[in-house]
Amino acid sequence: MRHFLSTEDWSRDELQALIDRARAYRDSPLGDALKGKSIALVFFNPSLRTRTSFDLGAFQLGGHAIVLDAKGATWPVEIEPGAVMDGGPEEHVREAARVLSRYVDLIAIRCFPKFEDWKAEREDPLIRAYAEHATVPVINMETIVHPCQELALMMALQDWLGEVRGKTFLLSWVPHPKPLNTAVANSAILIASKFGMNVRVLAPDETYALDPRYMGAAERFCSEAGADFSFTTDIEAGYAGAHAVYAKSWGALPYYGRWDEEAAVRAKGEGFMVDEAKLARADDAVVSHCLPMRRNVKIADSVVDSDRFLGIEEAENRLHVQKAIMERLAGGAA
Repeated sequence: MRHFLSTEDWSRDELQALIDRARAYRDSPLGDALKGKSIALVFFNPSLRTRTSFDLGAFQLGGHAIVLDAKGATWPVEIEPGAVMDGGPEEHVREAARVLSRYVDLIAIRCFPKFEDWKAEREDPLIRAYAEHATVPVINMETIVHPCQELALMMALQDWLGEVRGKTFLLSWVPHPKPLNTAVANSAILIASKFGMNVRVLAPDETYALDPRYMGAAERFCSEAGADFSFTTDIEAGYAGAHAVYAKSWGALPYYGRWDEEAAVRAKGEGFMVDEAKLARADDAVVSHCLPMRRNVKIADSVVDSDRFLGIEEAENRLHVQKAIMERLAGGAA
C-alpha cells in the first residue's frame, strides 16, 4: 500500500507517468478504473477546485465519493497518542482512520496548518496520523504541501513549454491582505526542481524564505539535474530570463502565529504584483496561479486576461490529475 502525501516520496518518472495518464484522461474522460470503489473526501478546510475535481473524477471513473465536512458534519478528532480525551475531540484518529478504511478504498484529507506553532505543524501531524492508522491509501488534498496542485502545474507547463528541463521557473511572492499557508509555494519549488528547471524564489524580504526542508529539497533536486536554485529580493534579477512565473503569497515563517508583527515586513512587498512591466524582463514567460486569486492585487488584469496566463488550464488539469492519482493508488495502471 502506498500513500500520496508529498511528491518528495515519488520519483520523477513516477510523477511523469501520472501526468501522462492525466493527459490520456483529458483526451478520454470516462473510464471504469474505480468501478465498485469509493473514496472518502475529508475536508477540515473549505474547497472549490479540489472538492469538485475529486468528486467528479471519482464519478467519471465509475466510483463513488463521500464528502465529509470535518469542521461541522463529523466529530472533532484527536491525533496525539496516549491523549486523555477529556477535552473537545470526541474521537481518536486511530478509530476514525481504521473505520473509514473498512468502508472505503481511498481516503483523501485536506487540513491546513492552524497558524499556531510551525515547529509542530511542519510535521504535518494530522494527515500523517491518518496515513499511519489507515489501512487504505491516503491522498493529500493540501496540508503544508499540495502535491495534486504540483502535478496540475507541471502538466500545464509541459503543454506550453515542451521540455521544461533547463528552463527557468520563478516563484514570485505577491501581495495579499493577510498571511497565507506556504503549501503551494513549497510544492511549486519541489515540482519545478524535480523536473530539472532552474528555480528562483523572489520575495520582498529574507524572512519570506520557505522552510529549509523545502528549500533544501529544491536545491538538491536542482543540483542533481544540473540546474540552479536561488533566492532573491531583487525584482529585476528575479524576472530576468524567466520562462515561467508562478505567483503566490505566503506568510513569513519567523512571524508564524504572530502575524500582527509581520505587517511592516509585508509592506515591503507592495510593488510585487505580477504585471506587464515586470514580465518585460522575462523570456516571453507564461504566468500561472493556483487559484483563488485576487485580481489587481496578486496579478494585473492585463496579464490574467492574456494568452500567457495558464491558471485556467492548471485548474482544469486538477480533474485529470486527480483521476490518475486515484487510479494509481486503487491499483490501476498509472
